[in-house]
Amino acid sequence: DLRDILSSDKDILMSDIMKENFISVGPEMDQEEVAKLVSKYDLKAIPVVNQRMAILGIVTVDDIIDVIVEEYNEDMLEMGGVSKEESLDTTLFQSIKLRLPWLLINLITAFMASFTVKVFEGTIAQVVATIISGMGGNAGSQTQSILVRQIATDKVDFKRNWKSFVKEIFLGIINGTVNGLITAVIVIILYRNIFLGVITVIAMVGNLVVAGIFGFLVPVVLDKFGADPAVSSSIFVTTATDVLGFFIFLGLANIFLPMLI
Repeated sequence: DLRDILSSDKDILMSDIMKENFISVGPEMDQEEVAKLVSKYDLKAIPVVNQRMAILGIVTVDDIIDVIVEEYNEDMLEMGGVSKEESLDTTLFQSIKLRLPWLLINLITAFMASFTVKVFEGTIAQVVATIISGMGGNAGSQTQSILVRQIATDKVDFKRNWKSFVKEIFLGIINGTVNGLITAVIVIILYRNIFLGVITVIAMVGNLVVAGIFGFLVPVVLDKFGADPAVSSSIFVTTATDVLGFFIFLGLANIFLPMLI
């Protein structure tokens, strides 16, 4: 330690005060593991050594703080089914590429949940509406995760980031169309009603657009009023997608009721 060097007599050798059993890491160790070691042993710095125990450099507490913030942001995004590579400035095509696979996986799980509902409920509308509202919640979580991370590191202003808001709407249209068509095909096969499939596509697109709008606006509005978006956003976003998801689908089903019977 620097304290040992400064407090020792000038005629003492470094070898007399050096620690032979010290915590070190290799250059290939994951940064999260390094952070855990520094935290566990309360180190101010940790040496990076090669196989011959020659020092290559050090990792300081400042570096560890950056790692913890980075890993936390990554975990937050992964919880929402979003890649750490995505931000508000990501292009529409890149966002589709990063989010759509997760939504397709969510679609499979939504069908599993809905088929469980179908065992106990005989109403077609409830089964399909459950899928649509669930997909809206998943899509809203993706957008919300991006915004919460962005707000944590930088100020998000609607006037400055309106292009990102428009991108979320187009994302909802494209992702909703893809997921809606897949759902519609399965619904048509199961219930032999093409009109139900058409309603499913429209409702899926509508709810994913709603998810993008609320997933963007809710964190921004909460931050403006001094509330913590990370804590409060999910309540409002999930409520909006659930309520409007059921409303859009069941409203359309009611309008086209003669064609569904």
